[in-house]
Amino acid sequence: MYGKAFAPEYQGALTSLSVNSSLTDVLAAGTEQLRAAERAGKPGEVARSGLAVAEAHRRLGRVEDADRAWKASYRAARQAEDGAAMAWALWSGGTLARQRGAFPLARRLLQLAADLGERGGDIVVRGYSLAGLAETGRIQGDYEAVGRLHEQLLAEARRRGEARHTVWALEGIAQMRRNTGQYDSAYALFEEAAEIAARADDRRGHAWALRGLADVVSVRDGDTERALELLGEAEVTCRAMRLSSALAYNHKMRGNVLYRAGRYAEARSLYEQALAEFRTMSEPRGEALSRLGLVKSLARLGRERAETAAELSDLAVTLERIGLQHARRMVARAYDELGIPDARFIEAKVTEVAR
Repeated sequence: MYGKAFAPEYQGALTSLSVNSSLTDVLAAGTEQLRAAERAGKPGEVARSGLAVAEAHRRLGRVEDADRAWKASYRAARQAEDGAAMAWALWSGGTLARQRGAFPLARRLLQLAADLGERGGDIVVRGYSLAGLAETGRIQGDYEAVGRLHEQLLAEARRRGEARHTVWALEGIAQMRRNTGQYDSAYALFEEAAEIAARADDRRGHAWALRGLADVVSVRDGDTERALELLGEAEVTCRAMRLSSALAYNHKMRGNVLYRAGRYAEARSLYEQALAEFRTMSEPRGEALSRLGLVKSLARLGRERAETAAELSDLAVTLERIGLQHARRMVARAYDELGIPDARFIEAKVTEVAR
């Protein structure tokens, strides 16, 4: 049995905030409490309210503001000698680093956060930090290394009845299975995640689950209209809660769905929109994936083959620099799909960068 979803990153005077609170509301409330705590000379409360400010900025795509906020939260927590608050600040910093494509830094910060949480007996921040490590590995494509950790965290979340964390783990495992062609299993896991999120009133988790379902419905069943319907439902939540990153990924997925349906001009527009959104929030992974979709759409619309080949080559290098292990496979598939021969020079460029 799962209880109502809660947001442990909203702490101190901000515990009344809901997991579904608009990020603009979170930012306003967090900033107000932060200033009050600074005036009162309470570093512990400065750290806790600063964490909410950092997370609101991060989720709104304001990465520079988020970077300053989590570091200030950590300094205040250290001044207060509050190990749990230090761990939460490191978790926020690690999550931001992953969002920005700085995977080695993300792993370092998240591991520090997990260690601090374990030493301090805070099982929630430990779990969130381990989840962050697992998600970092999953995003990079290292499924073998993090698959067991996802399963372990899912089991722990189920035992404690933590709906939000259960939903996260289910969605992560589902994504890995979808990416390895296990569509039926992926659909079942996304469906379970959506049901749990809906019952627990976790609107963010529900929106991500709907996006996953739309992807599987599109690629497995070829049901374009149902996929677009699911993405439309998710978009309502993303806009209501100001989930900038989730909304951009929703638009990219809508582009994927339209591309698979052969609606290339519509797909191009969606990829261009998502690309602009990712660039605004300095999210390189989303930017690169949107570029890939845009390149493929433009090729289908008659772009010169040499231009397509050159951009795919550049994109392969970019993906390698970001640290996505499946970069070669993605670009190679695009070459095969578009019927562009001889991708050997891509491998040479990627190998050069890897050195």
